[in-house]
Amino acid sequence: MDKRGFTGVFDSGVGGISVLKSLVRELPCEDFVFFGDSANAPYGEKDTEQVIELSRAIVDDFVSKGAKAIVIACNTATSAAAPTLREEYPQVPIVGVEPALKPATLAPKSDRILVMATPVTLRLEKFHRLAQKWGVGSEVIPAPCPGLAARIEQGRLDDPDLVELIESLVGRYRGEVDSVVLGCTHYPFVKSQIREVLGDVPFFDGAEGTSRQLRHLLEHGGLLNDSDRAGTLTFRSSKKAEGELDFYQWLFQQEI
Repeated sequence: MDKRGFTGVFDSGVGGISVLKSLVRELPCEDFVFFGDSANAPYGEKDTEQVIELSRAIVDDFVSKGAKAIVIACNTATSAAAPTLREEYPQVPIVGVEPALKPATLAPKSDRILVMATPVTLRLEKFHRLAQKWGVGSEVIPAPCPGLAARIEQGRLDDPDLVELIESLVGRYRGEVDSVVLGCTHYPFVKSQIREVLGDVPFFDGAEGTSRQLRHLLEHGGLLNDSDRAGTLTFRSSKKAEGELDFYQWLFQQEI
């Protein structure tokens, strides 16, 4: 494996760009290629075998092009496909992302924690193991959010219908929870809209933990780029609509 290779980052769509932002901050000298599978978004409403097949095709393409590491910047794909991908590509470090239950439960106020995520993420065993491990002293409240990732994929994040959708999904929890775990990488882009519905509560997501783990694996494998130049960033998408990559670039520039 060549330390001058790139790290491939993928998501079912634009959500993984929230993780990409953290990766670039943590590893500014690394080269990253981000692939958004927006033509097949969202993964969170597909069955497990579909998610594995889609993820496998993306990783196979990354590896064939010289990727030295892979980041699965999607909670659903991590839960559904990471074990299979690590078995099939043992030579490549593969890092996933998971709901940030650990930091949420260690926060000063953690009696009631709302976990917003896709239906698949909340249904799979990985989430239940996390909840059992870290939620012993807290009430962990799963909140499936069907349609939210797909709506974020459409852009127009300031339109009223987005707040209305969030209200319909989690509005009943306003004033009832101490914190919110954003268990889908799309959701950090609509923190202000979620806050409008739920009130001023702290948010937790898995991006920083994923970035630290990637650094650890690259260092451990002797793959960390030791150049002092700024790394490169390339966006790709399975959706060929006009302006799609411009939307990716715009999201990457947003504060979250």
